[in-house]
Formats: sequence, C-alpha cells, structure tokens
Amino acid sequence: MFAIIGAAGNVGYSTSRALRDAGVPVRAILHDAAKAARLSEIGCEIAVADLQDSAALASAIGDADAVQVILPLRPQAADPAEDMCRSGESLVAALSQTRIKQVLAISDYGAHVADDIGMPSVFHEFEAGLRGLQSHILILRSAEHMHNWARSIPDAIQSGVLPSFQDPVDMEQPTISARNLGVIAANLLLLPEWEKPLSIIHAEGPRRYSAADVATALSELSGKTVRARPVPRSQWEGIFAKGMPASLADLLIKSNDAKNKGGLIDVEPNAGEVRHGSTELVDALRPFIPKA
Repeated sequence: MFAIIGAAGNVGYSTSRALRDAGVPVRAILHDAAKAARLSEIGCEIAVADLQDSAALASAIGDADAVQVILPLRPQAADPAEDMCRSGESLVAALSQTRIKQVLAISDYGAHVADDIGMPSVFHEFEAGLRGLQSHILILRSAEHMHNWARSIPDAIQSGVLPSFQDPVDMEQPTISARNLGVIAANLLLLPEWEKPLSIIHAEGPRRYSAADVATALSELSGKTVRARPVPRSQWEGIFAKGMPASLADLLIKSNDAKNKGGLIDVEPNAGEVRHGSTELVDALRPFIPKA
C-alpha cells in the first residue's frame, strides 16, 4: 500500500494515477473530502486528515508500506510562511508515530543551501526534520513548476509583454511539468528497494528554459508577439505587497534574488542523480492559453 499525502494536488494526483496504472493499491490522503471524486474513480482508497493534525495524519497513513509527502503552500493562510513550517513539523511528527518503511518527500531545488534564500529555505528545515526519522528517506527535489507562469499568461498575450523577475530574461532556469514530477516520484516508489537510508534525487524538465523562452512559447501558441521584460528590482516589493501576505512576499523576493545570482537554486553539488521529465515548456503552457 502506498499512501499519498496531498493526493488531490497536481503532483499528488499524478503520482497516484501512475501507481494505479501500475496496478498497486493507493491510499489518497486529503484535507478536503470534496476533492476525492477523481481519485475514487481511479480506484484509490480515500482517507481525510488535516495536514496540521499529526495524530490524524498518522492514523491515515496506517499500515502503508511507503508514503509520499509534500509541503503545500497555502496562499490564503494569514502567514503562509509560518503555515508551511507548521505543516512540515506536523508531517514529521506524524511520520515519527508510524512504522513506515519508506518516505518519499517532495522538496525544492536549493534546499541544500544553509543561507536564507526564501522558499528553498523552508524546505531546508523540512528536510532537516525528515533526516531524524528511522525510515528510509528519499528526498526528491523539484525544479520550479512550469505552470507557475499560468497566472501571467492572459495579460502577457493581451499586452505583448511578459513581466519577469528573472533578470536577465535569457538566463535559463531549471523547471518541470508537475505531471512529470508525479510520474518520476511514482517510478521511484515502485523501485524494489532504495539503496541508502537517505537518498537525494533532483527532477527537472527535458531542458532548461528562460523567461524569453516562455515569451517565445506564448507567441507560438497565441499567434501574437510576446516579449519578456524584466521587472526592475526597485519595484518588486510594491508589486508583491499588493497581491499576497508579507511573509509570502518575503519568501518570493528572496527566492528570485537567489535565482538571479545564479547557481544557488540548482542541483546540489555532488548530490547524485538528476531525473528528467519529457514535457516541453510549450506543451505545459498550452492548456493555459485563453480561447479566442
């Protein structure tokens, strides 16, 4: 039995689907029972537990042989950064209450960096908690998800300008389709055994892309010319402050600063294997193009 925490999300559903396609039992652990329908349709057992209720999570994991955990960002929380930390602590506490043999944890590129670089630093602390468990731990660090560009697409196509916090806009960054990440995770869970008590694997797409590549893809998909334009650093705080709580804005500003320095939010040196998804950027963005 494989337990997938956060199975209703993009990555969790992809993992669950791949495991069910392989014919193995899956227990989908959800925060909201209303999101269970498509998981039930593919034959998943359903369990409901609040991510910050460690006892309920431990009970939901139950007799599973392996579990996949993911630390979600909940932008609607009053303090999203603190909310992520509480969720991470609850996940570790729940896992410590079980006799789970294997834990696959979705983490973040750059989580190896000890300095405060925003979002990857939240995962740095999460990984530190996981390392204290008695289970075999596989940390799967994910590049940024391609669909994170989706919110910018309608305005970019309408205006012809894609604002980017990547500067320069032709700097290539690791990124991956969330669906591909879920499939990679499923393939790792299906391995007969994990070689080491602690393994770190990175996952990214077939190649790296820049903001300029995103603009080119949008031009191709929409038939309109779109160009990437860097947002001046002096404007970042005002832009982020308008749309999100201060703690989330701080995480994202620090993360983008780290990306622009180059080399920080990347594969950990000498960390070992990198697995590559097959979905190209243009295909990942295609569903988000507004219909004419």
